[in-house]
Amino acid sequence: MDATSANCQTSPSTALGLDELIDSLVASHRTIVDDLPYVGSSCCLAATRSLVEDEVKQLDARLTGEEDRRRLHGLKEWLEQELVRLEPWFHERGEPRPSWVVGRQAMSLFDRQRLIMSNALDLEASDPLAKRCLDSGFDLVSLLVGLYVRDETRLAHYAFDRYLRLSGDYSLSRLVSVFAVCRSLAGARRALQRWESGRGTAFHLAEIMTECRRYLELAEWVSNFRFPPLIIGVGVSGSGKSRFMAEIVERLGAVRLCSDAERRRLFGLSPQAVETIPAVDIFSPETTERTYQRLASLAGLLLNGGIPTCIDATCLTRAQRQLLRQQGEARGLPVLFVSFEADDETLRARIAKRASRQGGDPATSLEVLNRQLASYEDFSDEERQHLLHLDTTAEHVGDTLAMLVEKRIRLSYS
Repeated sequence: MDATSANCQTSPSTALGLDELIDSLVASHRTIVDDLPYVGSSCCLAATRSLVEDEVKQLDARLTGEEDRRRLHGLKEWLEQELVRLEPWFHERGEPRPSWVVGRQAMSLFDRQRLIMSNALDLEASDPLAKRCLDSGFDLVSLLVGLYVRDETRLAHYAFDRYLRLSGDYSLSRLVSVFAVCRSLAGARRALQRWESGRGTAFHLAEIMTECRRYLELAEWVSNFRFPPLIIGVGVSGSGKSRFMAEIVERLGAVRLCSDAERRRLFGLSPQAVETIPAVDIFSPETTERTYQRLASLAGLLLNGGIPTCIDATCLTRAQRQLLRQQGEARGLPVLFVSFEADDETLRARIAKRASRQGGDPATSLEVLNRQLASYEDFSDEERQHLLHLDTTAEHVGDTLAMLVEKRIRLSYS
């Protein structure tokens, strides 16, 4: 594999950072492709089933080891069952389209001057997978599989969370495991084809088989359903909630549902333009209620897909917290409240600093804080059974939070 941590000299025009790549994928997937051939309605399922059949067939013809073939046949059976079980979700997807890599020059992926992949999606335009018309989610999944197989786990977690938040395509979460298994099989097939074209030494064959098996192992790992936790952040503006919830996302592989982003999406506004003052009032009580209803609905969707979910919202009232909590408890999943806390002086200093940095009026932001503090409802006795308090002014807060969350989640499963 071409993963490396060495610094490389690459032309800026052919190198992408992860944020830039995700933003490009989101923008590309929003574009309506007018010249796609018509292949009928609900064709995402047919395209995926055809891909499964072809990749399994090609791998089956190349694998010789009994254990490797056993793995492949187990994955084939799992895919067949999932394609049937998830058929309604496939029918809700858009028409298949060519991969993002088609028609673009090869671009490498970097992270802080470190080369991650020589092809940004770990997919060459000449690969048969790139030439297929598939669900747009395959582009994201190609990136995720490429990162996971290189042990770039935190980058994969970050990429998945950012893509879903910016695109709003949360329904992809129900199919991402199927797409990831398909993409892993394609990676194993590609490794074996590289051996066929090169015919190197026995040492090279051992390397190829190691790479092939890493993809198969990843496919097996993806296919195992996990019982995901629901982590609900509680805290006023300036409490550090968003910052530390973002760290949990990268550490645990969760998806973060942000009230700011979903509130804006309700009005057709960009979830990224948080510094822009909207032309409409998006903070009315009615809009706040709709926002929490949407957060609850999306949390249920993600949890059904086996994806750990973090709620990044103030969650100041018991009614709001109960609405979200029900999404986990109704599914028999562990629920955890994390109360992000700081002293009053720190809260006000953080808010004033942020307002000044964004060109806003600190006094207005402080008024918002005062309203939040006034509307806060303390945790009930029942909520306290699932509660962690976190002082965000302490040292090593991120490490402490991750350790406490992982410990509480393990206890919930035991």
